Amino acid sequence: MKTLRVVLSVALILFALWVIVGEQMTGASANAVVNAPVVTVRAPTAGNLSLSERPFGARIQEGEVIASIDDTLVDTIRLNDLRMEREFALAEVTRIEADLESTRAMRDSLMQRANTFRENRLSELRTRLSHARRRLAILEGGEMPADTDQRLIDLVDDMQARLPQEPYVAPLVLDHARERVAVLEIALRAAEAGVFLGDGYNDSPNAEQRATELESVISGLESRLAEARARHASLDQRTSRERLRVNGLAGGDIVAPVNGRYWETLQSDGVAVQRGDPILRLLDCEGIVVTLSVTEMVYNDLRIGQAATFRLSGGDTVHEARVGRLAGTGAERIYRNLAVAPTQKHLERYDVTLQVPGLASDPARGCAVGQTGRAFFDTRPLDWLRGLLP
Repeated sequence: MKTLRVVLSVALILFALWVIVGEQMTGASANAVVNAPVVTVRAPTAGNLSLSERPFGARIQEGEVIASIDDTLVDTIRLNDLRMEREFALAEVTRIEADLESTRAMRDSLMQRANTFRENRLSELRTRLSHARRRLAILEGGEMPADTDQRLIDLVDDMQARLPQEPYVAPLVLDHARERVAVLEIALRAAEAGVFLGDGYNDSPNAEQRATELESVISGLESRLAEARARHASLDQRTSRERLRVNGLAGGDIVAPVNGRYWETLQSDGVAVQRGDPILRLLDCEGIVVTLSVTEMVYNDLRIGQAATFRLSGGDTVHEARVGRLAGTGAERIYRNLAVAPTQKHLERYDVTLQVPGLASDPARGCAVGQTGRAFFDTRPLDWLRGLLP
């Protein structure tokens, strides 16, 4: 019995020593801090700054208006010039459209007159040809009596090309009647083809000739109208771009670029700022990391992507983590855009950054920047017991 007690005592002592040594020898951090990037919001243009009233640490959603800038002295000379040029271009388009419409109306009126002339000219030629054929038929029906009155011959003989002292005789009257029929047939065929033969005009009436000339004028006006419309469209686009530029220079609302918290104000409300001046700083809660320092021995055993665990001080939840960055000693420069700066003691050790996705999604902790804890890189003897704890 005594031997059993001795054996159990030795076993318990060895187990306790194993737990103590295992817990102490496990790779762990000395000062792990929840950290996050800080985003500096700058003025997009010059003007008077208006800041929204928010307490430090207030929640801010991406796209939420956090400030506004108003510049009443923005230069609009170029915009006004473009507007004037656009109005001139629009007036030119309107004028050419009016000229084109009136020219087309004149062309249509002349073509209507030409069609009327053509229809009536054809009717005239058909009527004259019909009567000329009737007269020719009468003359070809028989010999004319010798006592035919000369005045009757004069009525059917209107030859202007008669030779001087040429007598009026019946054969000449018959020949002239045949010539008249042939000439009228030629004129009728030409008129039906659109070509008019006669004195005082060429192959078409004056109205049709004028309408043809107006076709060239209309073609030129259409080309000028297309050019004027293209110029107006170009000026319209340039005016729109200049208006956007002026609106940008005139200021407007400034929205939050990230989901986070109100961290620091760099300008006072109502002051005049210049383009690029820092206005305020926001905490990016979606980029939460854990910054810590370890000894050289632990640091040399770490690798990027290596699994680790993190537990907040006073908390029971153990978060899964991954090694995201190994910065070594003197890593002060990488903390310039982080919320929590390192201590001098931290910089004397080896800097490590952990990615802990569970912290950003933890509704109980929220954006717990500044809270401390410990990180572990190896399994420990009592991890099974910690897993049983609520």
